[in-house]
Amino acid sequence: MRRKQLRIEATPDGPYGVYGGVDLVRVGYVTDDDGHSVDWAPRAAVDTSDQADDEGTYWLCRCGRSDNKPFCDGSHNDGFDGTEAAPTSTYDERAKVMQGAGVQVRDDRGICEHAGFCTRAHTHVWKMVRSGDPEQLAQMADMIDHCPSGALTQRAQSEAADDEPQLAPRVLVIDDGPLHVAGGIEVARADGETIESRNRMTLCRCGASAIKPLCDGSHANVEFTDS
Repeated sequence: MRRKQLRIEATPDGPYGVYGGVDLVRVGYVTDDDGHSVDWAPRAAVDTSDQADDEGTYWLCRCGRSDNKPFCDGSHNDGFDGTEAAPTSTYDERAKVMQGAGVQVRDDRGICEHAGFCTRAHTHVWKMVRSGDPEQLAQMADMIDHCPSGALTQRAQSEAADDEPQLAPRVLVIDDGPLHVAGGIEVARADGETIESRNRMTLCRCGASAIKPLCDGSHANVEFTDS
């Protein structure tokens, strides 16, 4: 049997339509003693059976107002402005390059959702890439692989493909944060403009991002919660 295409579509001033029976999972952060994110803390899978139609399609809130988060309850009809301003250029075009010893790190600050995996108490990715120390570079690689938005990537050299983690196609609902779209699921804007679908992306669900449908970290500023 041919598998249905996994796809997410933002609707005009409305929710995300999630097509193809995409798995939905809640996740949180594991933090160290200094409050830096070091790993994902899995929560239970989200049951979509009472929300999905016969084709496996369900609807996720992107206005931040639903009383049934992460699902849409129609609250966007009370004046939500879902105007999209995500960049239509590619990551390759936007990312800043940092060259290290045998590794190249790229960074697109504009799509960072501030998950905090890129820093530790006395160091950070931007320092580690130039260290030349194998242990630090290995730790740095793990930190970059945990970046949910894909703002940070790494590769051996400029001509090489990004060394990306193998991620199952699914949507992860981050506690009090955005939707982490993993595994290269196609994402479409409501306005018909192109948005680059990547192995790792984060979509706004607080309604406050200035680069909708992508997350820009505004959920922290507006103190967005799942409750």
